[in-house]
Amino acid sequence: MDFGGPSFVILIILVSTVGWLVNNWIRAKHGYDLEDEWGGKTQRSDSAETKRLKEENRELRESLDTMQDRMVVLEKIVTDRGYTLSEEIEALRDKPAPVAGERAGAGVPLDLGKKERT
Repeated sequence: MDFGGPSFVILIILVSTVGWLVNNWIRAKHGYDLEDEWGGKTQRSDSAETKRLKEENRELRESLDTMQDRMVVLEKIVTDRGYTLSEEIEALRDKPAPVAGERAGAGVPLDLGKKERT
């Protein structure tokens, strides 16, 4: 092959152009920004479908955050109050009924005889 002739220069230009086209095709296929002839980036504009999916994704993330907050509250209720709640119910069963004229539930705390949990 003669490296001094025009065919070698044309071959280099052809290989470079094909490489650039393949590079941009792969980038476009996978959603990356495209490169222009001078190495700058060209951003893809979002289609209506992409905008709708982003909005739906945002709404689902907000819903998930709300559900996680609710789950934390429910876990606290179940784990922190479960033991003492059953003791309070049993203490109410053992407490005599109020006498006529007395107000039931006058705000007096129950004597639960707190036990230490281990």
